[in-house]
Parts: sequence; structure tokens; C-alpha cells
Amino acid sequence: MSETTEDQDGEEDVDSKGSESHSIIDHSVVLSIPIVLNVEVGKTKLKLRDLMAVAQGTVLELDRTEGDLMDIKVNESVIAKGEVVTLSGSKLGIRVLEIVSPLERIRSA
Repeated sequence: MSETTEDQDGEEDVDSKGSESHSIIDHSVVLSIPIVLNVEVGKTKLKLRDLMAVAQGTVLELDRTEGDLMDIKVNESVIAKGEVVTLSGSKLGIRVLEIVSPLERIRSA
């Protein structure tokens, strides 16, 4: 595999894959990449017959209790824990209370 080198004319050669190895990463582009952030309120397991019986007004019991920390996930990895808060109007938000260490994120992946 060859690397980019500068020849005597001052032109850069490219590696065998056709890309320049001296490219500069534009951090503003990287920071503008959209991600999906999910807050997991809780989970439950149901039998299919119970799911089929769900109707408007049905309450599904979750595995969390009031006051429990909620998982904040990016790409299905827990990155933080927080609590649900009410914002102006009827909007909900999440207050970040704990950041999961990068090492812990790798272990749980």
C-alpha cells in the first residue's frame, strides 16, 4: 500500500485507494453530523395476546418506578442517565444527572 508523497514538482501523489492521506478533518462538519438521541423510560415484556388486547386508555406497567434514572442513549449505547422534567407549556425534557464514562460505554456495547 503506497502513501501520499510530494514529488519534485510539488504535486501530491495519492495512495493506492485514490484518496489523499494528508486530508484535514473539518471539525465543524463532524460536529454538524446529526445523531439520534433516545431516552428510555422503561421496558416491559408482554405476551402477544396481551399486546393484541391493548386499546386506547390501556396502561402498560414498566420496569421502572417514579424517581428512577432514565437511560439516555445514542446509537443504542447508554451515554448518560437523567430524570424527566417538565418544561414550559406541556413539553417534557430530561435533566442529565450522570455521564457514563467512555470505558463503561465500551464494556456495555
